[in-house]
Amino acid sequence: MTIPVLICDDSALARKQMARTLPKEWDIEITYATNGAEGLEAIKAGKGEVVFLDLNMPVMDGYEVLRTVQQQDLPAMIIVVSGDIQMQAHQRVKALGALDFIQKPVSADAITNILEEYGILTLAVTNAPVTEEAPLLEVDLRDACQEVANVAMGRAADLLAKLLDVFVLLPIPNVNVLEVSELTMALKATESSTKVSALCQGFIGAGIAGEALLIFHDSSFADMAHLMGMANPDNTNTEIEVLIDTGNVLIGAFLNGISEQLDMNFSQSHPVVLGRHCTVNDLVHDNSSRWKRTLAMEINYRIEGHNVQCDLLLLFTEDSLPTMNFKLGYLMN
Repeated sequence: MTIPVLICDDSALARKQMARTLPKEWDIEITYATNGAEGLEAIKAGKGEVVFLDLNMPVMDGYEVLRTVQQQDLPAMIIVVSGDIQMQAHQRVKALGALDFIQKPVSADAITNILEEYGILTLAVTNAPVTEEAPLLEVDLRDACQEVANVAMGRAADLLAKLLDVFVLLPIPNVNVLEVSELTMALKATESSTKVSALCQGFIGAGIAGEALLIFHDSSFADMAHLMGMANPDNTNTEIEVLIDTGNVLIGAFLNGISEQLDMNFSQSHPVVLGRHCTVNDLVHDNSSRWKRTLAMEINYRIEGHNVQCDLLLLFTEDSLPTMNFKLGYLMN
């Protein structure tokens, strides 16, 4: 009996990776959804008896899908597949009725083990291969970079969550190729009037180089200092220490997440404080000579229940794009 399987993820790369790691002998019909709202409609239409569900998506995220399926008692066995590997994320999706959790990037063994554990895996006598819907599985550089950033973002958030015993709220990464004049506009989460302080750290690997920029909202220093157990949060030295310690965690873990996926290592320079208590416009203007045309990955981290908000921006040099294309080709094909 053919089982209707739904893969719900906003990333074409993630959908493609998920489809090709499902057991080839599994008798299924695959439907794809690019956000939670589409996914919910597919479930209601009977196209998602088994669902592989991402958490961070536009329109409706995975948590909202799980909550709706639970409230309406819809017939769907949902396995969450996410780059958000925080323990609280696991606990929250289980409480909302998810069967299990698989971390990205997915592996065929992990999927098969879970399907067998819950008695979902039924094999087709004909050993019919999984058919892929090519139009939905075309992957471009920006989409691939966004999915790589999504996984790396989750690694960094997990480390921060463990160190501070908090839950980190994660966005959909914003990835674009842009000119330095567009940097201010790229920082969507930062209002022009907001006072910020910033830290910069260079990184370099084989054919890939750039700078990581941590933009910390000044209103976040007191709460972050408290979470880190620091005294005198208004002290200048304490603010710089908070900035550097947060940068070490987020930048280091994010770069490690990227290096694992691209199978390469990065060396990092010493962090440099770029500006304090200024606006993003001032920050970009004063340092515009450092950046030209660049591939930018922007992630806005927030901590639930605390007034803590910071932007992590990775700026890759234009010379890095050919190597990025080459490395990502292995993921896209």
